Amino acid sequence: MNRSTKAALALTVSAGLALTACGGPKPTPGDGAGAKADAYAPVTVGKGYATKGGNINVLMSSDFQTLDPGNSNYVQTANVGQLYYRTLTMAKETAGRPPTIVPDLATDLGKASADGLTWTYTLKKGLKFEDGTPITSKAVKYGVERTYARDVYTQAPQELNSALADDGYKGPYAGGDFKAIDTPNDHTVVFHLKQPFAEFPALVSRSNTAPVPKDKDTKLDYTNHPVSSGPYKIKSYDRGRSMKLVRNDRWDPATDPNRPALPDTFTFTLSTAQATISQQLLADSDPTAITLDSNGGLQASDAAELNDPKVKKRTAAGLLGCTDVLDFNTETIKDPDVRKAMALSIDRGSIQVQYGGARFGKVAQSYINPAQRGYVAQHTDLDPAGKPKLDEAKKLLKGKKVPKKLVYGYADTNARYKNVGTVLQQNFKKLGIDLQLRPIPAANYYTVLAGDQMPDIARSGWCGGADSGSVRTTVDPNVGPSLDGKTYGFSNIPRFHDPKIARAMYELRGTNGTSEELGKKWATLFDRTMQAYPLVPLVRSYTSSVVGSKVRGAQMGYFFGAIDLSIVGAEH
Repeated sequence: MNRSTKAALALTVSAGLALTACGGPKPTPGDGAGAKADAYAPVTVGKGYATKGGNINVLMSSDFQTLDPGNSNYVQTANVGQLYYRTLTMAKETAGRPPTIVPDLATDLGKASADGLTWTYTLKKGLKFEDGTPITSKAVKYGVERTYARDVYTQAPQELNSALADDGYKGPYAGGDFKAIDTPNDHTVVFHLKQPFAEFPALVSRSNTAPVPKDKDTKLDYTNHPVSSGPYKIKSYDRGRSMKLVRNDRWDPATDPNRPALPDTFTFTLSTAQATISQQLLADSDPTAITLDSNGGLQASDAAELNDPKVKKRTAAGLLGCTDVLDFNTETIKDPDVRKAMALSIDRGSIQVQYGGARFGKVAQSYINPAQRGYVAQHTDLDPAGKPKLDEAKKLLKGKKVPKKLVYGYADTNARYKNVGTVLQQNFKKLGIDLQLRPIPAANYYTVLAGDQMPDIARSGWCGGADSGSVRTTVDPNVGPSLDGKTYGFSNIPRFHDPKIARAMYELRGTNGTSEELGKKWATLFDRTMQAYPLVPLVRSYTSSVVGSKVRGAQMGYFFGAIDLSIVGAEH
């Protein structure tokens, strides 16, 4: 999973995209566009560049929420994480298409037992950490073990854990034997599942399986210097200010065909205002600069400048697997009819304008999209163009107890999210609801949403299906139940829990079948869930990201929602 911040991490989408939209962005010339007429066709800057050397300067408005692979549920961390950690398998990005699962630390995508309850992986030879010590199966197992210490790592990814037969394991610091993984020798990792999982190779592409040397584990301080298993290592890191990555000379490129590792260094500035980032990129004041900020750091007022031919040729673009939604806290807004009325009253077309208009995304009708395997048409009363249905909303509220005041929480680094709140204020006022806007520090945003201070309403995003292509990889994390099925799940921001639906989802987790077959069942359950309106789909992102004139190989990661760091290079 992947929360894009845009929010958390998700797993992958599959079939090719054939999505278009009236009034969308005009095709831009570039290596990836060709003669395509699709308004949302991918555009890559400097495709095919393969020269090593130089530096990439990454401009960001805020620090990473974490760099610890065992405590990361965020796409930005996953993006930069490709540079300093490896996993058993990898979700390899391609411009404009869902990622493909490929082997990484492992020699292949794994071997399943006949009953689907055991998966075995063999590590490649010659793998080493940055200090020269061998990467063993025990280090992979320990990396997974850490993610069970939820009292320490509150944002640890949980999809893999939910599939394993863990017998109540609480992590390596609580004692006890972790029986879900065997390591019969230094090169073999054997996973034991509680139920079959047809797309298990996607689960082990998550950061859970990044190896961690037990003797270097500093718990929460590990985020300051995670031990590298990838092509780069952290040379310096000043939290909230800057970070520099340099080459890891213990990384063997012969074991890693997925990462060309072109630049000698990556430097990160971690506290640059988004408006400043946008100005610097448009002006090409730093020819080696890129950004990982959502929507390329561009402000709505910058849209016209993207038509400048000099800027166009430096603009990577693509339709993403990322969708923004509005989450209703179902513990405070309990009546589904009230939630539906609020959803119908929202002017999602105006919210699209706050995102920069059609150039920056299309109005979404569902959290899942037709590119995901097993997608079935979703039933919704929302207007496809995003227009509000105020009369229908008011009828639903007759005789209902309507909340007089509600709170909308938003990440404080992006004016867009505050402006969304202003639109909502105007919409909900017509229902007699006074909406208060509460800024939340971006660095703690999803921690707040997962805790006791969750507001009544919040925006979030999900880059759906970034590893396996199944509908499950969006539905289960976002509205699914907890690991035991008894309450709402870890990434379920709306805190939605319907006992019947939860039971069906819990049982479906262990059902055998193809991605297509299982995806249809998950999509049907999601359709039932959405009749209770725990969330409202807003905008599916089409991101344009301007890069410096010396940046090459810049493509928009379908899953990352930003420039894919693993393949980018720089002229020097």
